[in-house]
Amino acid sequence: MTSSARPMASHGAAAATVPGAAAASPTTASAKLAGKHFAAAIAYLVSGSVGLVWIAPELAAGNYLAPHVTGVAHLFTLGWLTMTIFGALYQLVPVALGAPLRWPRMAHVSFAALAPGAGAFACGVAAGSVWATHAGIALLTLGIVLAVTNLAATLPRARSRDETWVAIALAMAFLVSTLILGVVLLHNVHTGFIAAARVRVLATHLHMAIVGWALMMIVGVSHRLLPMFLLAHGADTRWTRRAIVLLAAGVTAFALGTTLSLPALVWVAVVLLEAGVACFVRQAWAFYRVRVRKQIDVGMRFAATALAFLAAAGVLGPILLVRGASSTRVATAYVLAGLLGGVVTYVIGFLYKIIPLLAWTVRYQGMVGQASAPTVAQLYSARTAQVQLALMGAGLVALITATLLGLATVAVSGAALYFTGALIFASQMLRVAVGRPIGVTS
Repeated sequence: MTSSARPMASHGAAAATVPGAAAASPTTASAKLAGKHFAAAIAYLVSGSVGLVWIAPELAAGNYLAPHVTGVAHLFTLGWLTMTIFGALYQLVPVALGAPLRWPRMAHVSFAALAPGAGAFACGVAAGSVWATHAGIALLTLGIVLAVTNLAATLPRARSRDETWVAIALAMAFLVSTLILGVVLLHNVHTGFIAAARVRVLATHLHMAIVGWALMMIVGVSHRLLPMFLLAHGADTRWTRRAIVLLAAGVTAFALGTTLSLPALVWVAVVLLEAGVACFVRQAWAFYRVRVRKQIDVGMRFAATALAFLAAAGVLGPILLVRGASSTRVATAYVLAGLLGGVVTYVIGFLYKIIPLLAWTVRYQGMVGQASAPTVAQLYSARTAQVQLALMGAGLVALITATLLGLATVAVSGAALYFTGALIFASQMLRVAVGRPIGVTS
């Protein structure tokens, strides 16, 4: 690449070839709001990766109910995923759906509660600290309620109510359900009032969070952003609608079947969930297949890798149901594949597209047309990102395999590789935010 390349070449081409893609271009105000969410999220990704090394022996033992494991899991789900999703929504909803955020100041207040709340809760659970756990859940509840209220008041103002709009609305409903179940599980720690039902409630909580909240949001956002990022047009987009319907029905059926101890309904839920994931993978494949640019950039390589891990989780799910809850190592591997391999990896890939675009908007928008202006792609190193993908992918494969086989040493090694990849990602995004673009001289 050279410094004379035009700043927004790839994204401009996307806008020209994909209907509505230009709407994804951020405004400076929304970029700054999203940016601080992403900064906090990346800090939590690194923290969660440190914790992953710490809990790796427990993961290899299938001890997923250990407080350490629960605490670290929430660094990923609350700190990384939830912060990232809200940051993305604050940018996406106004510019892509045509709905200006109802209360912009409320979004900042929500961030001020969520950012420390996720850390306090996760650390409190891991350390068994009652005061930290309760302070954390109070802040989280405040932050989530404010964010959901703000977005719920914003969505009715949208000019477009397509699959993305529906997925966002459903995902927020599942997030509220996840929060309620989380409060129930926390109360149970002190009272034991749900007794033997704890594992069933936890399973519902996990699926609400990972599938209902995170994956549902990914499906909806991907409907808009994958065509733009891949320069893909003309694909059959009906698979998105099918994925949304099947995933929503599957999570609901799973919650009812698990809570009421109805095995037949749980199996129906599994079929629906498997079909929903399959439809999402099919939709993504359709976009990849019709892309204009045949070379796939590193962000979309992360997304493709994530789809493979989602498929692996889809294989482990029915096996776990057949073998039962006593197969704790299979259960742990299933969550690792779906959460870290699928959802977390997919979001990393999207942030390799979103964060550089946001940073470029804030730092270089006034330099459009100047020879010294960098391209978005020059803000980070694609080769370094490839190394990160290799490390994180290999680390996850090692960690999941070690968990299935009960190999603690291999699990620690895999977690260490994953942590190294997370550090690389953080350094890349730091360079995007404040560093000198690659190949551009002052």
